[in-house]
Amino acid sequence: MSVDLSQRLVPDGLWELVAPLLPSFNSRPQGGGTAPLDERAVFAAVVYVLTSGCAWRYLPETFGVSPATAHRRFTAWTEAGLWRRLHRAVLDELGARGEIDWTSAIVDAASVRAERGAR
Repeated sequence: MSVDLSQRLVPDGLWELVAPLLPSFNSRPQGGGTAPLDERAVFAAVVYVLTSGCAWRYLPETFGVSPATAHRRFTAWTEAGLWRRLHRAVLDELGARGEIDWTSAIVDAASVRAERGAR
């Protein structure tokens, strides 16, 4: 993967927040399988798909991660609550720096019609 692309997608400051939050992947007890991947490269590939709108199957080979592996890690990280914890860690970091401006906020809501007979 291009170092420039990796640094742009996952700068060092973000990686310092992400790395301790990632669940560990243990090697298979029976042996075999593939060699462990660079977690930062996998994270950068996932960030690329999420921010670009690219379909998983079209993930560029330059990341050095297969689309199936990137998607599996995304699913595992989602189930492990990584995104919620990362969001909180980023907010905590920005808050500690005094870089959050709470003078205005956007609230999103939806209104739907109740089903007939619903309480």
